[in-house]
Amino acid sequence: MSRSKTRARQLAVQAIYQWQVAGTEITDIKKQFLDEQGNKRLDVDYFSDLLFGVPEKLAQLDSCLAEMTDRGIEEIDPVERAVLRIGTYELLHHPEIPYRVVINEGVELAKLFGAEQGHRFINGILDKLAGRLRADEVAQRMAAPRGPKA
Repeated sequence: MSRSKTRARQLAVQAIYQWQVAGTEITDIKKQFLDEQGNKRLDVDYFSDLLFGVPEKLAQLDSCLAEMTDRGIEEIDPVERAVLRIGTYELLHHPEIPYRVVINEGVELAKLFGAEQGHRFINGILDKLAGRLRADEVAQRMAAPRGPKA
């Protein structure tokens, strides 16, 4: 995935976290982040899509996540919750992004911003979600021949 999309995800995690914790208006958060960051190596359109898309589709995202975890959504660490909501949004609304990229980006975001072992939790949840939300893509990947064995 492009570095500008990765940077958009990184900022989106921080922005969604701020929205979750402080309840700041999304438009104010966007302005704040873009004023601070400028457009340096940032896919602004993708950042905006994630930032506005997650709150807009929150009920759908949280419903999907609730099926994958034994904890309530609000009991999940706020950073991990932001990462999971973004990953779920991408799995549902960005089929052009391979599910493995979504999982990998989520894991990397959790390593960057989350608790010490939070990336394992993120990996497990997004992997289960991908199997449910992108069953055909996952099955196709599993059926694909692997490289030559040594």
